[in-house]
Amino acid sequence: MDKDAGNEGLTPVNPAGQLALALRPPASMAARDFVPAPSNAQARRWLNQTGWPDRRLMLCGDDSCGKSHLLHVWALRRGTSVIDAVSFDRADLVKLVETPPAALAIDHIDRVTSERALLHLLNLAREHRTTLLMASRVSPMRMPMILPDLASRLRAITLVPIASPEDSLRFTLLLRLIAERQMIVSKPILDWLLKNLPRTGDAIVAAVDRLDRAGLAHGRPLTRSLAREVLSGLLDEEDEKPLW
Repeated sequence: MDKDAGNEGLTPVNPAGQLALALRPPASMAARDFVPAPSNAQARRWLNQTGWPDRRLMLCGDDSCGKSHLLHVWALRRGTSVIDAVSFDRADLVKLVETPPAALAIDHIDRVTSERALLHLLNLAREHRTTLLMASRVSPMRMPMILPDLASRLRAITLVPIASPEDSLRFTLLLRLIAERQMIVSKPILDWLLKNLPRTGDAIVAAVDRLDRAGLAHGRPLTRSLAREVLSGLLDEEDEKPLW
């Protein structure tokens, strides 16, 4: 039985925000744009070596921790493609059966919608000795898989965690996202964001998206009061201190 794909977490945005997002180029997945840090050092070491157990490896970490970026860098170096488990189905499986690849990357394993197609893919990869790199937000032990065979195969894969980002990595990510959107943010507000946002890459991404949309909607520079308003519910308010 396959699980239904969901559409959770989507919220409507104003037309100005939709236009801005549509015109913004996608985030770069090039190797030169990946930021090395102690939190992702273990993952980078594994990707730079061969001889993975059973030729399979799974990167695990929160959203925006860099696992998808590493997945694409590895896939490019191996001359293969990245499959999204959210949309992977039997039709995609048939294409792979016709020409089994030597290596393959699979993202969003924890969000798979066709468990049976993924199970057949894992079996196909074993048969043809295909090297697999996968990525997930959670470990296979925490995935509510319906098919027991798929659950057992995923739990046997070597898991490589990516830790929460250090302050230096959070600061680099924050500056990069702000620069990509050509936003003007004062140093006091930057320091305040780093101090009060949850210590995850996903929180940084969500905060910059909210601030960017608010700036477009209001047509004025980012201020302390506007930042507090649009980031309501996202900030670690217990630790929040005045900007000045």
